[in-house]
Amino acid sequence: MKRIKKIAVTLGLTLSLFSLPTIADAATSYTVQSGDSLWKIANRHGVSLASLQHINNRYSALIYPGETLSIPTTLSASDQDLMARMVHAEAKGESYAGKVAVATVILNRVDHKDFPNTVSGVIYQRSVGGYYAFTPVKNGTINQPADAEAKRAVKEALAFRGQGQGSIYFYNPRTAKSDWILTREVTITIGNHRFAK
Repeated sequence: MKRIKKIAVTLGLTLSLFSLPTIADAATSYTVQSGDSLWKIANRHGVSLASLQHINNRYSALIYPGETLSIPTTLSASDQDLMARMVHAEAKGESYAGKVAVATVILNRVDHKDFPNTVSGVIYQRSVGGYYAFTPVKNGTINQPADAEAKRAVKEALAFRGQGQGSIYFYNPRTAKSDWILTREVTITIGNHRFAK
């Protein structure tokens, strides 16, 4: 009997450690308002649409006012601020779409096996030669506060996370000093930036 109890406890712990996230894993809840959509809610809370759907077991886009949804945990406020400062510094003067694309590159790197798995790890990563991956880290402009548009672009990139064309690089072809970056497959060009993988 003790052995069966021990097996049941072990099995329960194993399932809880390796199962998919549940509603209990959510950081907060949200009551659906008239005019809301899953996309708008994901964007407002800075979470991916896919994770919002998953945690609420939603396989359609139907939601109803008054309904309570669980909001999955997302990046910390400090990570979002760091990303927004990077977007502000890298994409100043670019369109809103270009800012979202820069933020998306950061998230794609976090999710990619060849890069660090944290926002700060990606942003402060150094190459083999000791150079920073992003110019604003080298020149200090990353330390300037982000504007509202950069913060909004980060939220949208978080809502869009896991979708798109998989860009993990971006560069300005007029100022790029690396011949290697020019060999990467271009996914899209937005303003002065080319995005690639």
